[in-house]
Amino acid sequence: MNNMQRRILWTTAALFWVAFSPALGQYPGYQQKADYSMDIVLDTALHQYDGTMRVTYTNQSPEVLDRVFWHLFFNAFQPGSMMDVRSRNISDPDRRVGSRIAELPEDEWGWQRVESVKVQGKNVAFEEDGTILVVDLPKRLRPGKSVTFDLTWKAQVPRQIRRSGWMNAEGVEYSMTQWYPKLCEFDHHGWHSNPYIGREFHGIWSHYDVRLHVPQGYVVAATGVQESATNKAMPNGTPGTVVRFKADNVIDFAWATDPDFVAETFDVDGVTLRLVHQANPELDSNWTALGDYAARAMAFINEDIGPYMYPEYNVVQGGDGGMEYPMLTLVTGERSLRSLVGVTVHEMAHSWFQAMVATNESLHEWMDEGFTSWAESRCMAELFADPMKPSENPHKWSYSGYINQHLSGNEEPLITHADHYKTNRAYGIGAYAKGEVFVEQLGAVVGTATRDEGMRRYFKEWSFKHPGPRDFKRVMERESGLELDWYFQEMMHTTNAIDYAVESVVNDGESVTVELSRRADMPMPQDLSLAWDDGTLTLVHIPLVMMRGHRPLNEGEILGADWPWVDPKYTYTCPSEGRKLTSVTLDAAGLQADIHRDNNAVTFDLSRVQEAGQSN
Repeated sequence: MNNMQRRILWTTAALFWVAFSPALGQYPGYQQKADYSMDIVLDTALHQYDGTMRVTYTNQSPEVLDRVFWHLFFNAFQPGSMMDVRSRNISDPDRRVGSRIAELPEDEWGWQRVESVKVQGKNVAFEEDGTILVVDLPKRLRPGKSVTFDLTWKAQVPRQIRRSGWMNAEGVEYSMTQWYPKLCEFDHHGWHSNPYIGREFHGIWSHYDVRLHVPQGYVVAATGVQESATNKAMPNGTPGTVVRFKADNVIDFAWATDPDFVAETFDVDGVTLRLVHQANPELDSNWTALGDYAARAMAFINEDIGPYMYPEYNVVQGGDGGMEYPMLTLVTGERSLRSLVGVTVHEMAHSWFQAMVATNESLHEWMDEGFTSWAESRCMAELFADPMKPSENPHKWSYSGYINQHLSGNEEPLITHADHYKTNRAYGIGAYAKGEVFVEQLGAVVGTATRDEGMRRYFKEWSFKHPGPRDFKRVMERESGLELDWYFQEMMHTTNAIDYAVESVVNDGESVTVELSRRADMPMPQDLSLAWDDGTLTLVHIPLVMMRGHRPLNEGEILGADWPWVDPKYTYTCPSEGRKLTSVTLDAAGLQADIHRDNNAVTFDLSRVQEAGQSN
């Protein structure tokens, strides 16, 4: 069986799970469905477009719906919007936004003006409320039934500020993301009609058939597979092209277009990998080199997490940094090669945890950004392996970022909605750094090999299902056989931190007694390492009582007595057999985000140890 056949078989199995399996703790039990057919005519002189769209929406929930909500994202890019006001009032505004929206001239605002809405062919009333469109249904939509909407609208593409817009800082003409009236998701939590304020999204698994009318000579990259490109005059009579794309089982549709785009394609395990960027003699070599790195990255994540399940993936120059969409990412291209590879790997990794698994990243942003950052760190370590630093921790920056934020006193719990963090830094550290630590640190609880298998199992069992934290927890519990309520509670719902210390060591010649303490609030199992003057090591794993078990022991490792979390102190005693200690260390592997690692180890200068005994 070749890689392409294996990917098709895996995808078929995953979609079977979506449709038919209520097992393995899948509490939603359903996914809504939408089919979009769009016709878009772009006016590059006015930076506007006309849109018509037919959407068939299938209610696969057990509930009766009497209205439907739609996103109108472009309306955020005008003075007085919630995005504008939030950006001007938060203490640490995103430098890409700041006061830029408030300062836009009117012909550079973003807006979407819905002209008509039909339900089952009949005009209905609708209400625009900022970035949300509300449509009351003339007839309630019962479970298992479908309804067809026809929308017409006009839109002005905003000056590129955040993700979307025309003429970004690098001169890319159109980055078309969050650009059309998009159905809000309805799931087991209810409707998710959040105003567009700054970050994170949630979407319905949908089919898209999109025809884009652009001036002739414009190169288009988009979500989906290009079906055709047909010459057809624009409304003003100038030469134009209609480019048609289709995409199946995706949560969004994005595109970008520019007359100076060039494209390079690669094959990775049967997937077409395409790099699309402006021709630039000073940067073309970086994009050429990126092809090999991106292909290796996709192959690595396929192996590390699970197979990519769409036929194409596009890395496109555009936007304002890096932002992921199904089958496409926008990245700014005026970077060093290492930076270009890094942003590409991060956005590509989103294809697994957002495009295919697709948590509600507004509610659980750490499950998207954090898991993606964890996968990115592993992949970058592989791509840029340094034989001179084989043991360097690829996750060290996330650990230090999270620890520093905690010590600053400004950490906020991970259960905070993505738009409601008090500071942008608290969001960034929580979603990216602490989210990455959340996964990596699980290795100290369940074992690193078990954690890795659990991540692969999570991807396989929960692709195309919008899982939440308890689904991830249950996968890890089934994989490890341990109870993990306490870990998820501490990491998600609190800002408690880890601080364990070696308090004292006494060697009386016959035995060694080590006293350990928990100085902070978060409990964790501990790994104790005793190094002796004869070169041997005594390795001890100390589980928590509430784990109801322990991770697999390494060869020669000793299982210590369980440590009840209510006890601030723990004592371990073992025979010294005439040996002297050179060091006693907690968490020598550095898997735990211990906020004061300076108290994790005690070392002994044997030249100064008295014959009468050894103590600290």
